[in-house]
Amino acid sequence: MTTKPAVALVHGFWGGAAHWAKVIVELHRRGYGSLHAVENPLTSLADDADRTRKMILQIDGPVVLVGHSYGGAVITEAGDLPQVTGLVYIAAFAPDAGESPGQISQEMPPAAFENLAPDSDGYLWIKQDKFHESFAQDLPAEEALVMAVTQKAPLGSTFGDTVTAPAWRTKPAWYQISAADRMIHPDNQRRMAARMNPRDTIELDAGHASLASQPGRVADLIEEAAAG
Repeated sequence: MTTKPAVALVHGFWGGAAHWAKVIVELHRRGYGSLHAVENPLTSLADDADRTRKMILQIDGPVVLVGHSYGGAVITEAGDLPQVTGLVYIAAFAPDAGESPGQISQEMPPAAFENLAPDSDGYLWIKQDKFHESFAQDLPAEEALVMAVTQKAPLGSTFGDTVTAPAWRTKPAWYQISAADRMIHPDNQRRMAARMNPRDTIELDAGHASLASQPGRVADLIEEAAAG
């Protein structure tokens, strides 16, 4: 009987590790015993990649690295460690060398771009009253409300941080596109997925928070990556 690899989950902007709650439960049901969710500071790509690398290095054996949203930029930067066997992008940024999430977004602005608001300390928020329609329109209103109130804002400068050596150029990759995404333009997702030549690409009729609205399908893709 083959041992399942560890799975390390990396959240994006406006959320924390708990955004993976439903995927964690689903993977646990499927027999994945080594599950890890990084809690990134969202202060810079370098800080977040460093935090992610440190968690990976604490895990024994092979690791499938999964990133949602900006977490895709983090796994792109941090995924070059030898024990990482695959990268899974969930409605995520997958920048090339010298690219930043902000640059990618400006090239093809998403529908909810205008619903972002900076504060006086340099953090960038999704306006609470716009969170449901922007980030998670396919979730119940109460669930989206909790996400809105507990959102973890990034430093706005993080949007401009560029990737150095993209791990997807040397590691097997899988990509899930959210066709109704209002935070990363779906065509941007299709473009990023196509250029990385992934082992598999799936497209879901989902908003940005597909990890919460369709955890079963997301877990299917992670399981496919874990099987190699």
